[in-house]
Order: sequence, then structure tokens, then C-alpha cells
Amino acid sequence: MGEFVRLEVSNGVGTIRLDRPKMNALDAQMQREIIDACTEADERADVAAVVVFGGERVFAAGADIKEMAAMSYQEVSSHAHLLQAFTRSLAAIGKPTVSAITGFALGGGCEVALATDVRFAADNAKLGQPEILLGIIPGAGGTQRLSRLIGPAKAKELIYSGRFVDAHEALAIGLVDQLHPADEVYAKAVEWATQFVGGPALALRAAKNAIDRGLEVDLQTGLEIERTEFAALWATDDQSAGMSSFIENGPGKATFSGS
Repeated sequence: MGEFVRLEVSNGVGTIRLDRPKMNALDAQMQREIIDACTEADERADVAAVVVFGGERVFAAGADIKEMAAMSYQEVSSHAHLLQAFTRSLAAIGKPTVSAITGFALGGGCEVALATDVRFAADNAKLGQPEILLGIIPGAGGTQRLSRLIGPAKAKELIYSGRFVDAHEALAIGLVDQLHPADEVYAKAVEWATQFVGGPALALRAAKNAIDRGLEVDLQTGLEIERTEFAALWATDDQSAGMSSFIENGPGKATFSGS
């Protein structure tokens, strides 16, 4: 367990809790601790799905600008690898993931949210990539994940301007998937994640891998990835259990072992 990031597990759902007062500024230590928490969440058999949560007041207000401002070109060239590594580690969790966004999710905080499968936001949340206002660009995946999520034109408009997006606009453009009152957003994210507890873990991992890898390649290559993942599931106990249950009892009644 890190000083600022911890993995909390309850009833099959893991919460990656960001906790660096006051605004969860993502310094290098916190980025490394996120990598450790993501690795643990991915490896633990008792974690079926993951919620990322920054607390009741703020998700994450971005990178630690005071830390980065003093870096030389040589130092930031090295640090840029860590910037991408911590969001890559979150995106690489082979389980369903959801961000529960309260308050601000800006810069690196928005990039953390972009690295999860879905995003639930408080109705008073604000998101954005304001790096341009500092004379830089997003460096933890924002230029790539944001454009894939909401389209290149809208992503360019947000990144070029650096403006903040309120929760309702974020929902309208597909930046977030659900809005909830601020005091309910974490519970709603946990509720979403809970549906995967006891589910076919290997099939969920295969689905995520096929979708994510398929987005990086041409259609024919993506279809080949899907074919390979599809066929491989016939080596699992869950495929046998799921199909047998369907034949005997109808859909939605199978008991899965995750193997």
C-alpha cells in the first residue's frame, strides 16, 4: 500500500483510492504508486472489477506542476515515460474499470479517467485538458485516448483551448457515460462494478483485449484478434459451464468459476 494510493477490496470490487491532499496532484511518487495498485488489482483473483476514486471532493486536479516546472529537458524526457506508464498500467488492467469522478478531473486527472473503460461523474464535476495554458500538451495519453473517445475534432477543440467541460457537456460529447449526484457517484460506480463479481473473468478479459487491441489496428487485423480470443475461450471451464447452463436452464443462470 502506497502513501498516496491504495487498493481497497470489498466484496469482489477493488477501489484504487487516490488520496494526496488537497487536490490529488499527481507527482512522480503518486504515479508509481498507481502503477503498483494497478498491477495488484490485475493480479488479485478476488478483484473482479475496479473503481478509481479520488474522494468526495476531487478526482485529481492534474500533474504536480511545481515538480515538473523545475525539470530540464533531459529530466522531462525521462519523466515522460513514467507519465505514460501509469495511465498505461490502468488501461492494461484486464478487468472492467470505471472512474468515479467528483470535483475536478483536469490534465493528468482527466487522463486517468480516460484510461478506464467507463466514466461516472458527479453532476457538478469539471473535466479538461488545460495543458496548453502552460505552454505544453497532454503527456499521459490525453492526445490519443481523448481523440479516440470523442473524435479528433472535438478533442482538438478541447486541447487547443484548454477549457474546462462541465458534467452535462461531458455527457453530451461522450466524455463521461453517466451523471449522478456528487454523494452518489462512488456508490453508483461500485454498483456497476459489482455486476461482474462471479462473472466469466477470462471472457471479460478477452473482450477487453479484443476491443482495445482492435482499436489500434485495421479492421481485418482486429477481426483476427477477435477470432483468436473467441476460439481460445473453448479452453476454459466457464465456456463449458455457460453453454451447458444455457441449454439446460436458459440464459443468465450460469455459475462461473473464472477458470
